[in-house]
Amino acid sequence: MGLSIEEQKAVERFRKDVVDPSQTKLVILDFWAEWCGPCKALTPVLEKVAVEYADRGVVLAKINVDEEQFIAGQFQVRSIPTVYAMFQGQPVADLTNARGESQLKAMLDQLLAQLPVQAGAGAAPGAPQGPTPEELAQYVKMGDDALAAGDAQRAAGIFAQVTEFAEDSAPAHAGLVRALVMLGEIEQAQQVMAVIDSDPRLATDPAIAPARSALELAGTRVDDGELATLRAAAEADPANMDAGLAYAEAAFAAGQRDAAADTLLTMIAADREWNEGAARAKLLKMFEATGLEDEWVVGVRRRLSRVLFG
Repeated sequence: MGLSIEEQKAVERFRKDVVDPSQTKLVILDFWAEWCGPCKALTPVLEKVAVEYADRGVVLAKINVDEEQFIAGQFQVRSIPTVYAMFQGQPVADLTNARGESQLKAMLDQLLAQLPVQAGAGAAPGAPQGPTPEELAQYVKMGDDALAAGDAQRAAGIFAQVTEFAEDSAPAHAGLVRALVMLGEIEQAQQVMAVIDSDPRLATDPAIAPARSALELAGTRVDDGELATLRAAAEADPANMDAGLAYAEAAFAAGQRDAAADTLLTMIAADREWNEGAARAKLLKMFEATGLEDEWVVGVRRRLSRVLFG
């Protein structure tokens, strides 16, 4: 068809992410870009509604116009955000002007009443199933992306909705705990962890470990006055490792990750074997609680490697 290799790859990605799912699902197709302010305002609405409507056969697909210029050109996208509803490979409605949640839901309700959208593979007539494992993974990724961006409120909303129709999803429960910890809602996070611990399948899932670490570290949170006192004690006597560790724990719990890392790295450089490597172990637990793919973790791990290996 005269397409370049890159254009063929773009078409294949679009087929896999949009066209194929739209054969049975109603796909909300969102054209967006990192620099687009209105896109960032619309994203939480689209994500929330997509998760709520997952059991009715609605999924969300996002196209970054900077990365997929060929696809955006095929749709003649002139401004963003541009949002379409796709079914069986074709646009069936322009949702761009449905910026509010109620407007979007009203338009989706109308489309779902008119189109033979399947709520779940193998579902009996009139008995919708929940999202597929692939769709669940997509929603969990939405929550993880929100956490990585520091939007704990949005992440908590996404994860909470996922846990409602996927009670056995360890990644969703873990994400909810981490989001609540980030919000400072420690009691609620503890309640979610209690639910996790009551289910052996969830409690032993490796995905829960970061959430457990995050909740454990949050237990060292103190008020601003006590944090200042701990910092003063650590700075007054850098050789006092106990004081340094106490300050690092409290700083991390207060969201001051850089201060916590700086303190622990200084301690490791001074005496990596102190208290059986307690400073390094604490830093690794902070990595686990934050997420090993987080940019902050990646940067601090590089610094740790330089301290350990020169």
